[in-house]
Amino acid sequence: MPIGHVTELEQKVVNNPLAKDAKMQVLVGPDQGWDNHVMRVFELEVGGFTPRHQHAWPHINYIIEGEGSLFLNGQENPVKAGSYAFVPGNELHQFQNTGNKPFKFICIVPSEGHY
Repeated sequence: MPIGHVTELEQKVVNNPLAKDAKMQVLVGPDQGWDNHVMRVFELEVGGFTPRHQHAWPHINYIIEGEGSLFLNGQENPVKAGSYAFVPGNELHQFQNTGNKPFKFICIVPSEGHY
């Protein structure tokens, strides 16, 4: 059973031309024994965002730190530390940092959704 701390994990830059100042860390996934899902932490710098995109699998999200917005259902939805969101499959969505410090959130997806 993996037990650790997020500061001990490699932080990878999200290499997508539709993303800006976004990084990701994998906490638990197939390599740690969770075959069907992946739990990740994303960090968006001030002004940063994930790609606006859609795909077949859902997301489960929990905001750890900062303030941002989640584009979902055709509208911007403000989120902050303590907020949570379920993003259904095939819904156009995007996270954006709207605050003045890093914006961090947990994102859990099925294994096929991790790339």
